[in-house]
Amino acid sequence: MIRINTIFKRLRGKRILILGFGREGKSSLAFIQKFLPHATVGVADRNAEAFNDLNVNNLNPIATYSGEDYWKAINYYDIVLKTPGISLKDKDVDLSKITSQTDLFLEDFHKQIIGVTGTKGKSTTSTLIYHLLKESGRDAFLAGNIGIPIFDIIDKINNRSIIVFELSAHQLQFIHRSPHIGILLNVFEEHLDHFGTFESYRDAKFNIIRKMDEHDWAVTNGEFSYQASQLMLHSLNYQYYDFNVDWDKLPLKGDHNRLNVKAALCAIQAYGIPVDEVIPYLYTFKPLEHRQELVGTFHDVTFYNDSISTIPQATIAAVQTVKNVKFLLLGGFDREIDYTPLINYLIANPLKHILYTGKAGCRMYDMLQTAGYKGEAERFDNLEEAFAIIKQKAEKGDVVLLSPAAASYDQYKNFEQRGSKFKELASKF
Repeated sequence: MIRINTIFKRLRGKRILILGFGREGKSSLAFIQKFLPHATVGVADRNAEAFNDLNVNNLNPIATYSGEDYWKAINYYDIVLKTPGISLKDKDVDLSKITSQTDLFLEDFHKQIIGVTGTKGKSTTSTLIYHLLKESGRDAFLAGNIGIPIFDIIDKINNRSIIVFELSAHQLQFIHRSPHIGILLNVFEEHLDHFGTFESYRDAKFNIIRKMDEHDWAVTNGEFSYQASQLMLHSLNYQYYDFNVDWDKLPLKGDHNRLNVKAALCAIQAYGIPVDEVIPYLYTFKPLEHRQELVGTFHDVTFYNDSISTIPQATIAAVQTVKNVKFLLLGGFDREIDYTPLINYLIANPLKHILYTGKAGCRMYDMLQTAGYKGEAERFDNLEEAFAIIKQKAEKGDVVLLSPAAASYDQYKNFEQRGSKFKELASKF
């Protein structure tokens, strides 16, 4: 029998609202229907179409709430399973009712969890840890923000399992327990539309180590290492650890990825696994799609897809890693983050061509012009237009990099869709 005593204790006998009915919301409903079939359940989502495939095979009817005021259904329930994308900023609700898959899972399984968060690098680091554990013969699972709801794996876990849990700030915002091993990679301005302020976003990220006890380990860097020491936690500053790694053989390139590798190895060491056992498997890791991904060379022009880059620091890292970039594609949905670091970098290191789009791109262009940028900059409305410009101006040996420093939601469902479109157009160049 799987160990979900705390989850049952929190949910049993309660009127339960699932707030947000996307992938995780559907996963939560399936879990309740399987383990608590007599529970009173409601589902709330802004979009009524989310209920089109609502599975009503439990023993009680399911109430549904939609429209602009869907969140007010919180008032009618005892406990709320909130999905990560739902923001309660500026909402007058009883936050003591709020929980989530992440919150409930951490309370029951925290001793078996390596949790990973950071504005950038968390997917690569999480997947790398999972790869090292699996290849070295451990019983490991990967779930969370990587795209797998944690309740989807809950009945596969045993006492020997190690769960690598990728955690976003949204998932960490309302938790009561930190993971046994918590990796905090970095925190830059992001998701201000959800959190309102950088301080609130940063505070949510810090929960990955804030709620630890004396048996847990914080794997951190920079100022967070000092804060971990102030909390009297066991901690490792991954920046200062060195391992017997042949960095030239590593499939992951760039200084930022070297830090991700060190963080992964520190976490494995903190879990009690000899690092030398897993190092050989570093060299068989396949980097994730849309992360400084070499698409290919077509008609003597080389294309890199870094659509994951939605903040200026990630774009700077991409330009530094890819090298000799002649065309940089910037912009998209504007989350009102501070682009000064990227502007300063481009002023000091001008590129031959900058192509920009969306409100974020226009704001970056205005900042570049104000700062006296010397390179060429040209606007495009969609990627087809960008490729028309590249076709007209590219020369043999040029490198084209999509690294937008902005979210994709003004034109695309997500960064994956944006990156896939770029790759499709590059292959036809």
